Amino acid sequence: MVEKRIGVIGGSGLYKIEGMETKERVKVDTPFGDPSDKLDIGMLEDHEIVFLPRHARGHRLLPSEINYRANIWAMKKLGVEWIISVSAVGSFKKEIKPLDIVLVDQFFDRSHGRSSTFFGDGVAGHIMFAHPVCPDLSGLLYQVAEKECKGIRVHPKGTYLNMEGPAFSTKAESLIYKSWGVDVIGMTQMTEARLAREAEICFATMAMVTDYDCWIEGDTDAIVSVEMIIENLNKNVAMARRIIARAIPQIPDERHCVCASALKKAVITRPDLISKEAKERLSLILNTSLG
Repeated sequence: MVEKRIGVIGGSGLYKIEGMETKERVKVDTPFGDPSDKLDIGMLEDHEIVFLPRHARGHRLLPSEINYRANIWAMKKLGVEWIISVSAVGSFKKEIKPLDIVLVDQFFDRSHGRSSTFFGDGVAGHIMFAHPVCPDLSGLLYQVAEKECKGIRVHPKGTYLNMEGPAFSTKAESLIYKSWGVDVIGMTQMTEARLAREAEICFATMAMVTDYDCWIEGDTDAIVSVEMIIENLNKNVAMARRIIARAIPQIPDERHCVCASALKKAVITRPDLISKEAKERLSLILNTSLG
């Protein structure tokens, strides 16, 4: 059994962790296919870290092409109990400005056709998901970000609308999403959060604001452009690395949140009706849910 590890999933531009000394880069086989890329295992002070670039090294995968199930399963297989997920987002509120950080606490899913559960194929499981991120991990990230990011506003909560992509919103879509009262928009986080909960991994999203999507009018300095996104993305990545490096040593050794027992009584299928193949496929999580 591997020792406890902390996972980091890097979004656009985040391909390494500040201060992490990589010991090995491993290819993990999963029942759901290949993860986005090989996973780096390394040390940050006295903590063992597993890092995965969501879009693969060199940014080769669209959000819809990512094998989310394989990514989360690989983290679970390597002993990860906590995942910090970094995501570039657009803002729907003037007070949530480019370069701000949002510690997302809710999601609204507008993606389609993605494999977003480990269950099915003869096994029915239903997790509670009213509160989709780990409050302990998200709270810690907020505290660290407040201290580390002087002059940058950090928002302790916010709703993330998960669009399909890869194209950004039309003006009509952007205006409608804004009218719904959501805070930020991205293309990846809902799927990761749901699968992490099924795997009983504590999960938190650190949303790095790059732009105002395309709803804003009149203020030419705020109108989104590719150049603006890239410039702010590079600045956001530097902040994200610093926050993660400071937060990881403060993550506790023991978990007392609901994430750690999310599968308790979640599997509805009678154990004697679950096939041998299904038990093997879901062996990492079924032992907990059927216990």
